[in-house]
Amino acid sequence: MLTAVTAHAQAQSGGSVALEEVVVTAQKRSENLQDVPVSIQALGEAKLEQLQVQNFTDYVKYLPSVSFQTTSPGFSNVYMRGVASGGDGNHSGPLPSVGIYLDEQPITTIQGALDIHIYDIARVEALAGPQGTLYGASSQAGTLRIITNKPTTAGFSAGYDIEGNVIDHGDPGYVLEGFVNQPLSDKVAVRLVGWAEHQGGFIDNVAGSRTYPTSGVTVSNGYRIKDNYNDVDVYGGRAALRVEAGDNWVITPSIMAQQEKVGGLFSYDPSVGDLKVAHYYPESSNDKWWQAAMTVEGQIANLDVVYAGSYLDRDVDTHQDYTDYSYFYDTLAGYGAYWTDNAGNPVDPSQYITGHDAYSKVSHEIRVSTPQDKRFRVVGGLFYQRQTHGIYQNYQIDALGTDLSVPGYPHTIWLTQQKRVDRDSAAFGEAAFDITDKLTVTAGIRFFKADNSLKGFYGYGLGYSSGTGEGACFTGPEIEGSPCTNLDKRTKEKGNTPKVNLTYKVDEDKLVYVTYSEGFRPGGINRRGTLPPYSSDYLKNYEFGWKTTWADNRFRWNGAVFLEKWNGFQFALLGANGLTEIKNAGAAEIKGVETDFTFAVSHGFTINGSAAYTDAALTKNYCGFVDASGNPETDCPDPEAPDGTALPVTPKFKANITARYEFDLNGYDAFVQGSAAGQTSNWTDLRILERGIIGKQSGYATADFSAGVGRDNWTFQAFLENAFDKRASLNRYAECAETVCGTQVYIVPNQPRTFGVKFGQKF
Repeated sequence: MLTAVTAHAQAQSGGSVALEEVVVTAQKRSENLQDVPVSIQALGEAKLEQLQVQNFTDYVKYLPSVSFQTTSPGFSNVYMRGVASGGDGNHSGPLPSVGIYLDEQPITTIQGALDIHIYDIARVEALAGPQGTLYGASSQAGTLRIITNKPTTAGFSAGYDIEGNVIDHGDPGYVLEGFVNQPLSDKVAVRLVGWAEHQGGFIDNVAGSRTYPTSGVTVSNGYRIKDNYNDVDVYGGRAALRVEAGDNWVITPSIMAQQEKVGGLFSYDPSVGDLKVAHYYPESSNDKWWQAAMTVEGQIANLDVVYAGSYLDRDVDTHQDYTDYSYFYDTLAGYGAYWTDNAGNPVDPSQYITGHDAYSKVSHEIRVSTPQDKRFRVVGGLFYQRQTHGIYQNYQIDALGTDLSVPGYPHTIWLTQQKRVDRDSAAFGEAAFDITDKLTVTAGIRFFKADNSLKGFYGYGLGYSSGTGEGACFTGPEIEGSPCTNLDKRTKEKGNTPKVNLTYKVDEDKLVYVTYSEGFRPGGINRRGTLPPYSSDYLKNYEFGWKTTWADNRFRWNGAVFLEKWNGFQFALLGANGLTEIKNAGAAEIKGVETDFTFAVSHGFTINGSAAYTDAALTKNYCGFVDASGNPETDCPDPEAPDGTALPVTPKFKANITARYEFDLNGYDAFVQGSAAGQTSNWTDLRILERGIIGKQSGYATADFSAGVGRDNWTFQAFLENAFDKRASLNRYAECAETVCGTQVYIVPNQPRTFGVKFGQKF
């Protein structure tokens, strides 16, 4: 199997120029990309290195069907093809609509995907459109797959890379990476990978003060003033073993772990200044995770059998300034009058949050496939996963009286201590039949069951509220650390998602296809227990696509045109007290086209690019409320978002292009490269009122340049990312409900202009 996917122009016999074959495993088997009737983009190992890709935001820039919202590294919501209602990014919202896989195992936790450092990666695959048949619940709108380089018994190999960089308006950083592949025998090999990265900060926390109108208390942040306070340190490693058991079986156990420590805030306040904020309490996150996985591949008779299992454990500790909430609620509603010490005296009402999120995920899949060279072929299997989210959110006010605090938590005005469990099981299958040598029909279906629950405590102590929080408890503590239990709900669903595809091979270099497919996302329980559960939402996809190669394999052009209908979609918003509420909305329709090309212009000179146009809009009013059963109301005189409103997050147009020229320079292998990527404007919220408050995100375009030389086993290069220091907006948000905190808007920018040099060797 070919694992390195590049877009180099390669010299064939006779001196002609051609593109390399691209091999993917999107359909759970190794295939030439040009033979797969699915809209796929693949960034191979060489391409990832050429584009200086090290994390999620780096590679998403080159995937035009993918959009995202982010607040800081490790906290991103991922969307594909415009299937986005705009998430508030708060805790325990809807399950993701895009599934992310590390090799054969899903790594999409309830809150979002892992931010994996990209090194020694064979390729990143982006599968656009519903992948509900083969990939299931969280692949409603598409799937991202990160495929690692595997151990090999072919021989010893090793390598390392050292990088130094400096950020304009910020601090310097570095990256250290290395791998070794060592055969232990002719049947056993091990591969070890490690990395350490320091990202310099570029956001300044500057002097600021606030006076609360109710109490007259003035707060300042003089002791927290710091330049470039949003630095990041990432440490991690991966170990994998290959064991060839007999002639037909290969066992690949692996373990991967990473720690990402983030200081400061990754957004700025434009009213304070470019790349500046004025915050008052500690802000940081410490994201630690590890995953143990095993894949077993073999044959029984003429059947290929694969088992893939994994256990993922993720713990995230966070500290967050929450003074915006305190100040604006005091300004609008006089909340500060309620916050006193034991003697009844007003205290500084500034709030801050200490959080801990504990995730676990167990997954098992076994599948069987018949020989792929037969006219009729089948793949089918069983899948099970259980994922948990332990939620701890402690909202604190220094000097708050014990009679107002949550029992057992001094100075805590609000506590969330809950456990969420999402269970999924499925049986799936696809069958393909070659009607003729040129025409193939494929049909598949996935039968699923979802069982999701939420239990624990949320709210105030009795001294602040007699009807919510502790006042609403109906039994003692069932979640360790909680004062009592006021939420215990569970919801179960079952259904199926079908797929039908018809593929026609025009000739050996060209095919066209039509597909109907469905994707789904399970429902769940609202953290505010008085609200009804939210139901599954479904996506129906109608697609026409093409895979073509021209000019004697020098020009590759692929694309797809699609229409998607999204019914009863899940919409998350910040409700009262800043607590996430999830409701089903009406319906939306997404129309679009996506395309990519690669052109081997001449020996060493290659151009490639991709683009997507997406038109996503409501087809029914969003009224903002549901009936007693949780069904969305769409008939209202003053909808929060009327029929025809554009869906948020996804720009109408997103594109990128890269040109690379490799040449001989006095006996050295040299290259120069330039890339440009950009997108049009977009909104961050679905609702019209909130849009007017938060504002629209402007479109942007950035450019990256690099050049380097190499000889034998070493390479040296210099690069300039965001060369013209364009300030893109990756997200706009307020700290609490926009109608309350909306005058305090934050912008999450891209990284300012960065210059770096990199040296590497491979043995």
